[in-house]
Amino acid sequence: MWKLKLSQGNEPSVNNHIGRQYWEFDPNLGTPDERAQVEKARTQFTDNRFRTKQSSDLLMRIQLAASGNLSAEMKLLPPAADEVNVSKSGEEMVKTALRRALRFYSSLQAQDGFWPGDYGGPLFLLPQLVIGLFVTGAMDLILPSEHRKEILRYLYNHQNKDGGWGLHIEGESTMFVTALSYVALRLLGETKDGGDGAIEKARNWILNHGGLTFIPSWGKIWLSVLGIYEWSGNNPLLPELWLLPYFLPIHPGRLWCHSRMVYLPMSYLYGKKFVGPINSLVLSLRRELYTLPYHLIDWNQARNQCAKEDLYYPHPMLQDILWDCLQKVGEPALMKWPLYNLRKKALQVVMRHIHCEDENTRYICLGPVNKVLNMVCCWVEDPNSEAYMCHLSRIKDYLWIAEDGMKMQGYNGSQLWDVAFSVQAILATDLVDEYGSVLKKAHNFIKNTQVRKNSDFSYRHISKGGWPFSTPDNSWIVSDSTSEGLKVALLLSDIMLDVKPIATDRFCEAVNVILSLQNKNGGFASYELTRSYAWLEIFNPAELFRDIMIDYQYVECTSAAIQALTLFMKMYPCYKKKEIEACIAKAIDFIESIQLLDGSWYLSTSF
Repeated sequence: MWKLKLSQGNEPSVNNHIGRQYWEFDPNLGTPDERAQVEKARTQFTDNRFRTKQSSDLLMRIQLAASGNLSAEMKLLPPAADEVNVSKSGEEMVKTALRRALRFYSSLQAQDGFWPGDYGGPLFLLPQLVIGLFVTGAMDLILPSEHRKEILRYLYNHQNKDGGWGLHIEGESTMFVTALSYVALRLLGETKDGGDGAIEKARNWILNHGGLTFIPSWGKIWLSVLGIYEWSGNNPLLPELWLLPYFLPIHPGRLWCHSRMVYLPMSYLYGKKFVGPINSLVLSLRRELYTLPYHLIDWNQARNQCAKEDLYYPHPMLQDILWDCLQKVGEPALMKWPLYNLRKKALQVVMRHIHCEDENTRYICLGPVNKVLNMVCCWVEDPNSEAYMCHLSRIKDYLWIAEDGMKMQGYNGSQLWDVAFSVQAILATDLVDEYGSVLKKAHNFIKNTQVRKNSDFSYRHISKGGWPFSTPDNSWIVSDSTSEGLKVALLLSDIMLDVKPIATDRFCEAVNVILSLQNKNGGFASYELTRSYAWLEIFNPAELFRDIMIDYQYVECTSAAIQALTLFMKMYPCYKKKEIEACIAKAIDFIESIQLLDGSWYLSTSF
């Protein structure tokens, strides 16, 4: 059986791994009854996979029940007859329901104060990991047989009826994820006629939609690394951009951090034109997934081909003209003397930024996409490097097991975010005295999750005093995570009299971070200040996503900042009062300025 490990690890950590969650397989774990429960949960999910796409973390709940957490709490529930006692007042019935909910919810809380859980959903993450491990030769080490079995279960469970896979578990089929999932299944050992016809259906979907040349640009990169697509079929991703002066609006350091951190390693792999080992399986994939023989494909034409199912953001004409010029003039020149020396210097600079990101985040990285790309880049630079080995040991931070199989999460969890809103929900029930132990553990987690130092530069915003979305080992603070963290830390400091409170200077550090994140128009973006202009979207190379080039301001982040600063000013009225008042006034003006005509606001952020 699989065992969920919490707040454990031997890797470097800034808070002794508090908040970490990962799974390990133990062949001797579990009673026959527990194993039967697990198999029943898996079977039921598979039987209902087209009606219910989201798993319910039943494997985690079975483990918690076996450990005594769940059963101990359930014994405290009121008798069944009391639940339907119609003579009770409405207020009493509400309190009974709240107590039942909180008793159950508190049984899911880890001893370190957070609520472990699944942060999955996107389907394009796991195949990239499989390709990365295959290319670097670490598949057997990181994904032994039990891991592969659960990954196969997950991929098959989330295949659509038409044979394809969507961008996420609820999505319609796309070339991007269908092609990558097909490739992943074959790399994991499935035959081209395996999966009870599922692989053939996937292959037919790909061929019926034009073949692999119609995969969008992110897919083209990965397939080029694997060796089943040519680098000449990619639009240029020049690492030389990192040598430009920072004052230029197009400098990569001015991009939204998620785009910046993804295109950083992509530019390295493009600049090196790296291709993994070519074996019989790779050659077979070249034959399976194209409508023409591989040697007859027009790779220049393929550069801008994209399936209509994936074309969320078509390239503007100006962008295509730019790609043509770079492909026909710029890139050939950079591959020859004397400009090749510029390419070598650019690749060195890019690798320095990659190492900086890895070290700042203890090799977790900002997210799963740049995590795997950085890992491959470290291997390309030196297959025996310590950096590559450090990457391997942190892969499990992204893998989660549930009844639908093994998935790759969209982050290394949502620990701080979940705790912040859980605390606010409990405080709103007027049952604080009954659940003081839950709040005490949550308070300790919040205290241990605040980021205590700034990261090494690499175009990072200050982070000391902020809170991350997940854990401080990730190190990337978010404006609304910081605001929500500060808010609940302040609320708990006002009622938790029997615990050591967070020091006042740490509250002030959080306020400093929030103030530093306000843009000139009063709004707050997600991770950093908005560093460039919206017109940069003209050069967005990702057909799958739009509005990804800069960090835009959001009503959610701005509202959270207003609430946190207002509460702080009420409790600490002397600290930077004028600055905070000015910040709140500008933030309110921003929120009013983006209100829609019908009176609503548009939800924007993924969190």
